[in-house]
Amino acid sequence: MTKKLTETPWRIFTGSGVAGADDAWKTLPPPPPWRDRAKAIHSFVIEEPLLDAVNAALHLRRPLLLTGPPGSGKSTLASLIAAELHLGEVLNWHVTSRSTLTDALYHYDALGRLHATQTAPEGEAVGVDRFVTLGPLGTALAAADRPRAVLIDEIDKSDFDLPGDLLNVLDEGEFEVPALARDSQPESATAVTHRVRGADRARHAVTNGVVRRTHWPVIVLTSNGERAFPAPFLRRCVRFEMPTARESFIQAVVARHIGHAAVREQDEIRAFAARLVKGENLALDQLLNFLYLFSGPGGTDPDVRSRMQAVLLQELNGK
Repeated sequence: MTKKLTETPWRIFTGSGVAGADDAWKTLPPPPPWRDRAKAIHSFVIEEPLLDAVNAALHLRRPLLLTGPPGSGKSTLASLIAAELHLGEVLNWHVTSRSTLTDALYHYDALGRLHATQTAPEGEAVGVDRFVTLGPLGTALAAADRPRAVLIDEIDKSDFDLPGDLLNVLDEGEFEVPALARDSQPESATAVTHRVRGADRARHAVTNGVVRRTHWPVIVLTSNGERAFPAPFLRRCVRFEMPTARESFIQAVVARHIGHAAVREQDEIRAFAARLVKGENLALDQLLNFLYLFSGPGGTDPDVRSRMQAVLLQELNGK
């Protein structure tokens, strides 16, 4: 990767205003490895304490709650677990202050069904299952073939009650979709099974309007540490606080993502590690951006290097 990048000219875009050839886009270099999800997974550096926390959560069938600053690798860990254990595509739920438990479980398009019912030919039934979509957690609970991995990102952004409500559903292992339950005619002894679309774009069977867990989902919750959680919630998670990155750890990350040549920039790595120890809000990809360009196009040209440094140091210094 570093060789290809070095062979790429620094100024892909010249600002001349003259249109290039039709295939001018082919001069774009490959993206940095950490911007490619698959490559980022294979280059992830995991230390033994975090490895033990993951395995404890897997043995106990408990959610893993990761706390740490943005850019510390919390979200990538879910993809790493899913890839190694063949759990399929990670089901992502990014939490905001407006998120509700229902968002994680299902969505029912009532207006869409009303419109379809009003415009359907006379006598034609409009199936309710066309208008129900399972959310990330709902899809994981409905999955029958294997456990699924769910990333619940930035749970600390939620309202006060959501974390507890979330774990209640996980403990019970089931939830009801009211629209499907009404359509199931509970007075009948015959079970009604709907096949509804999941967050993974596959179809999942829901019997009598109730989603019941076949497998325990693998849950990774992330928190930036912006709020405290209720004690009952914390007791039901395996907790791990991402440690402040040491210089040796940063060197390992740089070597994995960029190559050992970039590790020679010891002054930048040492200074970055010192700032992390002081508690500055920095992400490792800021340093990776800095070192990636220095080890690539024009990195050995003092003039180009100084111009890149002027741009990148603004980001690295938070300006």
